[in-house]
Amino acid sequence: MTFIHLHNHTMFSMLDGAARLGPLFRSAAEMGMPALAMTDHGNLHGAYAFWQEGQKHGVKPIIGLEAYVAPGSRLERSPVRWGDPSQRDDDVSGRGAYTHMTLLAESTEGMHNLFRLSSRSYAEGLYYKPRIDLEILAEHSQGIIGTTGCPGGEVQTRLRLGQYDEARAAAGRLQDILGPGNLFVELMDHGIEIEGRVRDDLLRLSRELSLPLLATNDSHYVMADQAPAHDLLLCIGTQATIDQPDRFKFSGSGYWLRSPQEMRRLWAELPEACDNTLRIAERCNVSFESQDLLPRWPVAEGWSEELWLRTEVFRGLQRRYPRGIPRDRIERAEYELSVISSMGFVSYFLVVADFIGWAKRHSIRVGPGRGSAAGSLVSYALSITDLDPIEHDLMFERFLNPERVSMPDIDIDFDDRRRGEVIEYVARRWGSERVAQIATFGVIKAKASIKDSARVLGYGYETGDAISKAYPAPIMGKDASLDCIFNPEHERYRDAGKVRAMYQRDADARTVVDAARGIEGLVRQAGVHAAGVIISAEPLIDHVPLWTNKDGGTITQFDYPTCEALGLLKMDFLGLSNLSIIDDCLREVKRNHGTDVDLLRLPLDDGRTFSLLASGQTLGVFQLDSGPMRKLLQRMRPDKFADISAVLALYRPGPMGVKAHYSYADRKNHREPIEPIHPELSAALDPILRDTYGVIVYQEQVTKAAQVVAGYSVGKADLLRKAMGKKKKEVLDAEFEPFSDGMRQNGYSEDAIRTLWDVLVPFADYAFNKAHSAAYGLISYWTAYLKAHYPAEYMAAVLTAEAGKSPDQDQTPAYLAECQRMGIQVRSPHINVSMADYTPAQGTILHGLGAIKGVGMAAGQIVAERDARGPFSSLVDLLARVGAGTLNKRVIDALLTAGALDSLGRRVDLSRQYESLSAIVSDLVKRESYGQYGLFGSGLSLLTSNATLDTGASWPHSRA
Repeated sequence: MTFIHLHNHTMFSMLDGAARLGPLFRSAAEMGMPALAMTDHGNLHGAYAFWQEGQKHGVKPIIGLEAYVAPGSRLERSPVRWGDPSQRDDDVSGRGAYTHMTLLAESTEGMHNLFRLSSRSYAEGLYYKPRIDLEILAEHSQGIIGTTGCPGGEVQTRLRLGQYDEARAAAGRLQDILGPGNLFVELMDHGIEIEGRVRDDLLRLSRELSLPLLATNDSHYVMADQAPAHDLLLCIGTQATIDQPDRFKFSGSGYWLRSPQEMRRLWAELPEACDNTLRIAERCNVSFESQDLLPRWPVAEGWSEELWLRTEVFRGLQRRYPRGIPRDRIERAEYELSVISSMGFVSYFLVVADFIGWAKRHSIRVGPGRGSAAGSLVSYALSITDLDPIEHDLMFERFLNPERVSMPDIDIDFDDRRRGEVIEYVARRWGSERVAQIATFGVIKAKASIKDSARVLGYGYETGDAISKAYPAPIMGKDASLDCIFNPEHERYRDAGKVRAMYQRDADARTVVDAARGIEGLVRQAGVHAAGVIISAEPLIDHVPLWTNKDGGTITQFDYPTCEALGLLKMDFLGLSNLSIIDDCLREVKRNHGTDVDLLRLPLDDGRTFSLLASGQTLGVFQLDSGPMRKLLQRMRPDKFADISAVLALYRPGPMGVKAHYSYADRKNHREPIEPIHPELSAALDPILRDTYGVIVYQEQVTKAAQVVAGYSVGKADLLRKAMGKKKKEVLDAEFEPFSDGMRQNGYSEDAIRTLWDVLVPFADYAFNKAHSAAYGLISYWTAYLKAHYPAEYMAAVLTAEAGKSPDQDQTPAYLAECQRMGIQVRSPHINVSMADYTPAQGTILHGLGAIKGVGMAAGQIVAERDARGPFSSLVDLLARVGAGTLNKRVIDALLTAGALDSLGRRVDLSRQYESLSAIVSDLVKRESYGQYGLFGSGLSLLTSNATLDTGASWPHSRA
C-alpha cells in the first residue's frame, strides 16, 4: 500500500524549507503517491503555486498550514511557561510565545478558512511569529482537519512536562472545536529522543479520546542527499557558520520525502496510522477559481456602467478638443469602448480615472502615462494619460488585444512624496479591507548563493567575492543560473568560461559552487511589491491570505501573478522623483516670474529645448542624464519629439548590442545610407519604418509589419510579436508557418520571407513599447524645456531632490558643477536666509539647510522658528529657540562645516562656545524631554544665565 505525506515544508517555509515544488511533486508522482500536502510555517504564500504544480503532475494537492498557536490568547504579548524552570528546554517553544498545530483544508471552504486564520494571525497575533488561538480557530474551523502537531504542539509539550491531564484536556478542546473525526493524533519518528519519550502517552491519549492516529514525516527537502544543502540553508537563516558549536540544526534524520515503503516499515506496528493518511487524502478536495473581483463602479439609478463610461469619455473628448472632436477620434473612441465593454473592463477605467482625478484635484502631480495604456484614446479622454495616441501613432491593441483576453495594466507615476496619499484615498474610497499591497519573493540568486555558501562554509570574504566576480554578468537584468557553468546547452555557457576554469582547478571554488547549487533559487524572504496595489470588489480576506507588516500595512500573501489569476485587480502606483522636481520648479517659476507654466500646452517644437538636447547638455534631464546618453544626443542631434521617444527606446542593452542607436543617429544625419531590410519589402515597409530611418525601434513596428506583409489581423500580429519575444524554438517554428504562408500569398520570395523573419525575431525581444517611450519622452521634453527656459529654478529643484540620498546615489557634486558651467551661482547656506531646500533667487541658488549632510529634519524646524520669530542673533539664541535636542552636536558640526553659521561668528569660536556649553545643553535636553521647559521658558534662562550673547571670547568653560 502507498502512503501520503501530510506534513511537508516547501521553500515557502523560508530559510527552513528547501523543497522546490517541481521536484517535490515529481518525486511524489514517481513513488506512486496520489496526493501530497503542504504545511508551511505560519504562512500560505505558496498555496496557489503548490496547487498548480500538483495539477501539472497529476498528484492531488492538499493545502495545509503548520500554524503557530498562542499558548493563551493571541492578543497577549508575553511569554508563557507551563513547567518549572528546570524543564525550560521542554516548555513552550519560541521562548514561551507559541506552540504548533498542523491544519489541513478538507474543502475549498476549509482552505479559505485557513486563509482567514493566517491573515488574522498576522493582524492580531504577531508575537515573534504570526499566531492564531483557539478562539479564532473555533470561528474558522469549518472544513478543516487538524492534528495534535509535531513535538512543538501543545499536546506533546504538555506530555514532555509530565502533564498528561492537561494534554488530554488540550486534545479534547481541539476535538470539540474541529468536530468528530476531524482531529488526529500526529506521530513522527526521526530517531530523536523527544519523539520517543511521549509516544506511549500519545497512544494512550488516542485510545481514551477515540482519536485516530496519523503518521507523518517532518519533510523539509525532497531527497536524502539534500540534507547538507538544507543544513546550509539553516545556517543562512540563523547567520551561523557550519562549524559553529551549539548552532541550530536538525537532530535525527529522515527529513526528506521518504518513500511509502520506508514509511510503512517505520510504522509497521501501527499500520492504521499510515492508512489514515490515505483516508484524509480522499477527504481533501480544494480548488482555486478565477472570479470577477474587479470593483464595481457605483452608478446612479437608470444608468449602466457602460453608459456612465461613454458619457465620461465623450465629456473628456470635448475638453481635449474644444473646437470639435475630429471624426477619427470619435471612431477610435467607439472602437475602444466596444473592446473595453466586451472584455468586461468598463468599471476598471472608471476606478482608475477616479483616483487619478482625485490626485490631480489635490495638486498631486501625475505622470502623463506609463506603459501601453498611453496607446488608449479612452485613457486620454478620461485624463488617465495626457498624450494623444493618434497624434503620436500609438496602438491601442498593444494595451488591450481583443484577440487575447487579459487583465489591463495601467501603471501610474505620482510625485514620489505624495504617492502614499493616493493609496490612502483608494483605501478610503473602496474600504481598507478591499485594498492591499502585494507580496514579492526574493530568491537566492546565483551570485548570492555563492557568497552565502562561502561564508557558511567558513571561507573568507575574498573566496566568495573572487568566484562571484568571475561569474557572468546579468544581461538585460536577467541573471544566469549556476547551470550555465556545467550545461553546454545553456545560452550563457560560453560566458561562464572564467568561473568554469576556476571550478575545475580550485578545490575551494568547487566546494563553494557545489554547495551553492543546493540553495540557488530557494526563497529567501517575502517582501512588498514596490508599486503594486490590489483593489477588490469584496473583502480580500475572503479570497486570499493576507499578512501585516511591522508598519501595519496589509499585503497579500500571494504575488501579483497569482492575484491576477484569481481575478483580482492589480495596479502599480509608482513614485517618480522627477515629478517632484517638476512640481518644485513650477512653484518657484510662479514665485520668481509670476508665470503659470501649463505643461500640457507647451509646444513640442520649442527651439531652445531642442538646442539644449542637441548639445547634450542634459545633466539633470529625465532619462537623458548619463554621460553615454548625452554623447548619443550630440551624435543624433534631435530636432523633433519623435527623436526623444526613439532615443529612450534605443538606449537599452538590446538595441545598443546591435548598434541600432548609432544607425538611427547616423541615418538621421545622413552619415549612413538608409537601406531596406530586403529589396522586395521596401515599398511595403517604408510607411512603417520611414520615421525611424529604416531601423526597427518599437514593438508596434513588428506588429504592423506582420499585418502588412503577412495579412495578420492587428490582434494576431500582436500575439505573434509576443511569441517572437519568448525565443522558444518550438513556439517560433509553429509561428513561422502561418507567417511564411501569409507572405507567400502576398507574392514574396522565400529569401524575403526568411530575411524579414530573421530580422524581426531578435528585434521583437528587445524592441520597445512605443506608448511607454512616447509618454516618458514627454517627461524628458518637459524637464529639458524647464532647464532651457528656467535654469536656476530647475537646477534648484534637481539639487533638492538629491538631498538625503545615500552617498552611492548622490549626484550633488555633478549638479553643482553643472550649475557652475551654466553660470548659476550657488550661494553658501545661511542660517538666517536659507530655506530647508535649495532656493532660486534672481538667477542664483541659495543652498538649502536640509541639503547639508547631517542636518536632516532639523532644517524644517530652524526655518519654521525663524519665520515665526525672526532671525537668530547668536548660537545661544539658536539653541534656545529651536531646542538643544534638535540641534545636537552632529547637527551643529554640520552647520558649522557648511558655513551656515558664519553670520553668528567665526567657526572656531562657535565650535569652542558649543563645547563649553555641552554640559548645559545636555541638562537642557533632559529637562526638555521631561517637558519642564517650553520654547521660551527657563531653558532660555538657563543658557543665557551662563553665557553672554555676543560672539566674543567671554564664554565660560563650565557652568556657574
